[in-house]
Amino acid sequence: MKVKYLLGLLLPLLITSCGEKSVVKYKTHKITESNTVLDCKGKKFKKGNPTEIRIESTDNKQITNVTIKNCKITGSIRTIGLGRNGESEAVKESSHTLGHTKRAQDIAPKYVRIENVEITGVGKIPLYIGPGTTNMTVIDSIFTGESNSVALYMDAESGYNMIHNNTFSVEGNWTPRQFRVREVIAVDGSAHNTISENIFEKTPGGGIYLYRNCGEGGTVRHQKPQHNYIVDNAFDLKELSWGNYGIFLGAREGKRTYCDADKGYPFGSSVSDLDHANNNILNRNKFIGSDRDVKDRGKNNIIN
Repeated sequence: MKVKYLLGLLLPLLITSCGEKSVVKYKTHKITESNTVLDCKGKKFKKGNPTEIRIESTDNKQITNVTIKNCKITGSIRTIGLGRNGESEAVKESSHTLGHTKRAQDIAPKYVRIENVEITGVGKIPLYIGPGTTNMTVIDSIFTGESNSVALYMDAESGYNMIHNNTFSVEGNWTPRQFRVREVIAVDGSAHNTISENIFEKTPGGGIYLYRNCGEGGTVRHQKPQHNYIVDNAFDLKELSWGNYGIFLGAREGKRTYCDADKGYPFGSSVSDLDHANNNILNRNKFIGSDRDVKDRGKNNIIN
């Protein structure tokens, strides 16, 4: 068993070290106005040049009703409200007082729709649902290419998002920081989401992982990864590496060196480093290639 475990850790290193690529330079395309529709009509966005599309709330005004459809994008899409990620200064400052989840959700993008889009990753996370983003729909889309992390990240305090009928076929790169290939979808302190009828084709690092980051960057995480509905997804686990799972409820449970970075506050991850991946529903998901389908470290999860 120990030999298999070590192979699961070292094999991604051996593979990626032989095919290491240079850092890709991205251009930035910002969407800051509500009621924006970007329809590429099946063409390549920016002629296929690597681009990060940022759907961003500015001037303390929430951006809503943005649609990106029928596009072939090389690069990534990211929603930004209080900050670019959970460690951004404004996010951290807000997290040190109660009411953080509401503040994050009141300013983050809302009602974003990604439809019939093909995103080819070239290093950055192909789709990053930023802190506080709510009511986002990702539907009928294809994720390919490669990522130095996950294919889709759902960050802290986000929720009520729908990921439906997409195909995930992204190559995950081994990174020294993680010392492993990451899962396909990370649900990090995100709640009330529906992940349904998706196809997961490449899962060496796992499929869908639910957890709550513990103090990274000094930010207190308030919301727990709960009340998520994961149903009718199909997972190909033939390449699943040792110690990983198709769906992992409670994937971290505080096992990080930075867990104490948010200490000193009487709430959230400051008082508990655990994931609290509870009260989620898993129905009719299909797994082939491995019997390591679901790992449940939470409470009151319904798994059928």
